[in-house]
Amino acid sequence: MRRVIRAVTAVALLAAGSITTFVVAGPAQADTQICEQYGSTTIGGRYTVMNNRWGTSAQQCINVTSSGFAITSQQGVGNTSGAPVSYPAIYVGCHYTNCSPGTNLPMQVSSISSATSSISYSYVSGATYDAAYDIWLDPTPKKDGVSAMEIMIWFNRQGSIQPIGSVVGSTTIGGRSWQVWQGSNGSNNVISYVAPSAISSWNFSVLDFINDVKNRGAITSAWYLTSIQAGFEPWIGGTGLAVTSFSAAVNGGGTTTPPTTPPTTPPTTPPTGSSACRVTYAADSWGNGFVANVTVANTGSTALNGWTLGFTLPAGQAVTSSWNTTLSGSSGALTARNVAHNGSIPAGGSTSFGFQGSYSGSFATPSAFTLNGTACARA
Repeated sequence: MRRVIRAVTAVALLAAGSITTFVVAGPAQADTQICEQYGSTTIGGRYTVMNNRWGTSAQQCINVTSSGFAITSQQGVGNTSGAPVSYPAIYVGCHYTNCSPGTNLPMQVSSISSATSSISYSYVSGATYDAAYDIWLDPTPKKDGVSAMEIMIWFNRQGSIQPIGSVVGSTTIGGRSWQVWQGSNGSNNVISYVAPSAISSWNFSVLDFINDVKNRGAITSAWYLTSIQAGFEPWIGGTGLAVTSFSAAVNGGGTTTPPTTPPTTPPTTPPTGSSACRVTYAADSWGNGFVANVTVANTGSTALNGWTLGFTLPAGQAVTSSWNTTLSGSSGALTARNVAHNGSIPAGGSTSFGFQGSYSGSFATPSAFTLNGTACARA
């Protein structure tokens, strides 16, 4: 999707020190209201519900019940040729360091014997939205940041909106026909399955969709399932939309696939001399907002213990939140420093962080980066 921050949950796409604007409510009883931008709570002792108003400063509130949630207020307005304004959702697994209680995710695809889910939606008329069921996967057992592959199942859509990318064909999964879209939002790849007509409720195999994506060559059995989510992406309106019930269960029992490279033990001594580096800056912009995902690769021969990345945001841009880094400054010249869990970058390895911001005028990306004072190549 065009969003990256999912309560972020950071998004999201969160743990202390990972994102600066994340708010977590206490354990939910029935009828708990969340209006905080990235507020979340838990229900049933195993699911997390998040407000995740990532693309607008306008108010959005959700009412959390014992089995799901309903949007009670949604004041944001998005450009229907761009990204939605939010992704209120319920999920199991890990999303931007915010893991649901007792989850067994991430789990390697090859070790999954079954992954099933049940979902019931309640729709409204007069709004522009999609009912989005998301399945996230990554080459690593990722518990923070954006996973590399997003599978979207569009149970319903209203208004002149469409998935990311373009139509690549059609298929039948779970006895239903789907139009298949494929593309990228700059931070992760997306394969979307669009229902020809609205589906209000369904019991199905999540693994069937994962296997279809694997058969398309987009992932392998060595990848990891990181989270399963169900919610809505509103562009305009949306009050009254609800997930009335949700469940998901992932069971092991398959054969674990060994990693393609052995794990690297983080170095214990600081590097000497200058470092060689490469920076990949993937940004997605809409209206007057944007999300950037920055990957820092150590292309030198010496491991890094602690890193500082310097860069300058173009005029008119300002950071509003960040994750997986400590940022100094909000506009102009910025300094991004590692946090506790991503300070070590082995030779040939990489790490990533991200931030959300606002901008005016034409959107542009930073022209240069320095890592620990050394200029980096751009990917």
